[in-house]
Amino acid sequence: MRKRRLLLGLFGVLVCASAWGFYLEPRRLVVHDEALTLPAWPAPLAGLKVVAISDIHLGGLHMPMSRVREIVARTNALEPDLVVLLGDFVATSHLRETVEPEALGATLGGLRARLGTFAVLGNHDWWFNGPRIRNSLEAAGITVLDDRVVPLTVHGTRFWLGGVPDEYTQLPDPSAILGGVPDDEPVVFITHNPDVFPRVPTRVGLTLAGHTHGGQVRLPIIGARVVPSRYGQRYARGHVVEHGHDLFVTTGVGTSILPVRFGVPPEIALLRLF
Repeated sequence: MRKRRLLLGLFGVLVCASAWGFYLEPRRLVVHDEALTLPAWPAPLAGLKVVAISDIHLGGLHMPMSRVREIVARTNALEPDLVVLLGDFVATSHLRETVEPEALGATLGGLRARLGTFAVLGNHDWWFNGPRIRNSLEAAGITVLDDRVVPLTVHGTRFWLGGVPDEYTQLPDPSAILGGVPDDEPVVFITHNPDVFPRVPTRVGLTLAGHTHGGQVRLPIIGARVVPSRYGQRYARGHVVEHGHDLFVTTGVGTSILPVRFGVPPEIALLRLF
């Protein structure tokens, strides 16, 4: 009898954990609000609000278009100065519905930020159809930064936003992007895969990335056992400082490979730069 109760208890825990991981947590949406203190970040830019959204994976089991509209509405409510979209806009696994990049672009075109919305593409985008996704975003007024930088000005102070191509499917050269950028002006890079970070020049004050989903499943004590990075846990999620410059990896909003999240809720990252 005692053994039977134990087995029933374990079965109950397994059922509850499965329901949470495969249904409830992937449908949550939290705002990760974090202040980042960056070396030499100009005082006139202090408090700049940057929203980073990554790994939408439209068409996945938990990501219908209605979910994307919710993400857009929640983002706009934060009144960001700048929105960056860090790739993997479409799903290529556990598809629930047909993926239409044009409809996605039109929906994301509803994002509102004082300095605009900028994007880079991810590995799933290139596996699907990179040029088509790029065109759908740009048709909606979203600037896709592929191997280039643009100047942005706030309160008379200029900084540069650069897009580094996906480390997994492209051949990025982060140093080459900086040609023409004055040495004394701040630079922020956006990219999909954080594995490029060791090759980002130290003069780049902040790099923003996604891709890892934070491991997608993080168990108590054990942590995330599977992180899609050659560096394992090193760039799995959150704020990382190495060699005097900063990286922030958002865990994203969608799912990939398996339609599960456990201990890593979908997040909109609201970063305040100081």
